Amino acid sequence: MKTRILLVEDEPSVADTVTFALRTEGFEPAWASTGEEALRLLDAQGAALVILDVGLPDCSGFDLCRRIRERRPLPVIFLTSRSEEVDRIVGLEIGADDYMVKPFSPRELCARVRAILRRASPPPEPLDVQGRDAKIPLAEDAQRGVITFKGRALDLTAHEYKILATLLKHPGWVYSRQQLMDLCWEEPTAGLERTVDSHIKNLRLKLKAVDPGLDPVVTHHGRGYSLRESW
Repeated sequence: MKTRILLVEDEPSVADTVTFALRTEGFEPAWASTGEEALRLLDAQGAALVILDVGLPDCSGFDLCRRIRERRPLPVIFLTSRSEEVDRIVGLEIGADDYMVKPFSPRELCARVRAILRRASPPPEPLDVQGRDAKIPLAEDAQRGVITFKGRALDLTAHEYKILATLLKHPGWVYSRQQLMDLCWEEPTAGLERTVDSHIKNLRLKLKAVDPGLDPVVTHHGRGYSLRESW
């Protein structure tokens, strides 16, 4: 299922732009032009995150945020034409997760939505690993920031380290390029999905330098990458 995002915005032109951007990024946007309509949609359909305009025709966005939070602890991003520091402080103090001033980049907004949802999501439950060979020859020392393969420390770039550490947490899990970007890049818009392929290629070269006959990273064509389960 696509992740539902509720947009509360009274300007149709802004709403059209944002909903189009969200839909293009794989989300399911729902649009409300007033606070009361937003609450009805939220109660009827739910949402994973709310993008909320501060200036609404029937209420203050700040008040609506409080009412939303009384119903459920959803992440909220404020949109506003105001740029005064006091407005940003008020918005953040009542529980907003982010704050964007109009005009803004729809692509940046989508990147912030992904980042907030990633932080808000609980870590996935591990798969049933009965029968898996537990002697994986890869190990992460998070305190030292080192990953070893067959006892040898790998010389990894920051992104190579994050990708391999992510795959190592759940051997067998298939991560799409977009998921790896969301999990391993501070700013998801800073690179393209094909950048992940380049980092995976370099990772494989460094792993094969330790053991030329073993490829720990598995390619799932059209889906993404995983760390092999059986050794």
